[in-house]
Amino acid sequence: MSLYQKFKSLPPRTRVLIGAGIMAYAGFGLLVTDKAEKVLGMEASEEEKEKLRRAVPRVVVVEKRGDGEGGD
Repeated sequence: MSLYQKFKSLPPRTRVLIGAGIMAYAGFGLLVTDKAEKVLGMEASEEEKEKLRRAVPRVVVVEKRGDGEGGD
């Protein structure tokens, strides 16, 4: 029996509680991560932040021509 089948065989209330518990754990991790980085001295330097900004792709908006041409 697969893990998914075992999960589906649980009562609906139990599945909801498991899902809510996982979401609460993830939310707690998001709240605590920044503070833990500061305490442990693992914050990114300005140089690292700039490197990341250069690596992230940018989206450029291109205006569509409105001269009534058919499209090709």
